Amino acid sequence: MKTLTIRGIDPQLAEEIRKRAIKSGESINKLMLNLLRSALGLGNKKEFPIYHDLDHLAGTWTEEDEIEFNQNIQAFEKIDEDMWE
Repeated sequence: MKTLTIRGIDPQLAEEIRKRAIKSGESINKLMLNLLRSALGLGNKKEFPIYHDLDHLAGTWTEEDEIEFNQNIQAFEKIDEDMWE
């Protein structure tokens, strides 16, 4: 494998790279390889990316919320027989 040295990385860029590596749980080396592959169109794109932006909402309904929701959607459970003739 080849080794590549990149010179001239300013403190702001270095800090952003470090933060992104921490956030992704990757080493800086692995992060940089993935960023370079992606920028060059060589990355392994996930077909179904996993998002976590709504995780804080999971499991937040109370039992009363569930009952109210189920009551409000009961109309959608009815089949209009006249429309299927």
